[in-house]
Amino acid sequence: MPMDKPVSNKRAARVAGLLYLIVVGAGIFSLAYVPSQIPANGDPASVVRTIMASETLFRVGILAGLICFTAFLLLPLALYRLLGHVDRTAAVLMVAFAVASVPISFVNMLHRIDVLSLLSGAEHLRGFTAEQLNAQVMMALKAYGNGLLVSKIFWGLWLLPFGYLVFRSGIIPRIFGVLLMMGCFGYLIDFTGQLLFPDYREIRIARFVSLPGTFGEIGICLWLLIMGAREIPAGRADPS
Repeated sequence: MPMDKPVSNKRAARVAGLLYLIVVGAGIFSLAYVPSQIPANGDPASVVRTIMASETLFRVGILAGLICFTAFLLLPLALYRLLGHVDRTAAVLMVAFAVASVPISFVNMLHRIDVLSLLSGAEHLRGFTAEQLNAQVMMALKAYGNGLLVSKIFWGLWLLPFGYLVFRSGIIPRIFGVLLMMGCFGYLIDFTGQLLFPDYREIRIARFVSLPGTFGEIGICLWLLIMGAREIPAGRADPS
């Protein structure tokens, strides 16, 4: 193949964009919309009543989460094909940090499935009082929230090499790289704040710290899906 023949990035970019869209869409539904409709805090009996009244939504939220994490397993591999030529070490770190979060996320979803088991009315649960079952449901929901908190470490870390690759690549607007790298620190600040300060959610910074990452991820998702990526000469396509 002649050295000056361009290597097409359009297909790789749009595959990555489609996977990113699945991650973003399913993630927003599972991690934001469902919890907004079925709050996991407050009086245990009230929480249980809300879950039982919205059981279908709760189940669909679990399914959406599993779809999100499956797509997130494939997304960094697609991005590696697109950006691996920029810096092999950074590309490997991007994949490693992203993929490391997936087993944690899948295991964590078991806590939400446990909630359904506890509220199933199965015969082996008849020995528990309503208060005991409600308490176990709240413990499962709390464990799920703790698992999300741990996952934020890797959801943040993968954005640093990803953003660096975008910034250095020359095939995607650099502003997305800057926002993604800022997003890394936003996730880590959010994790540290929630771990160290019980009232962190009431602090003003908590409302804004994740915004750069949100804009960066949604922005690059749409850019890859709609605009694709610029072409590069074949001689620059090999990872170094």
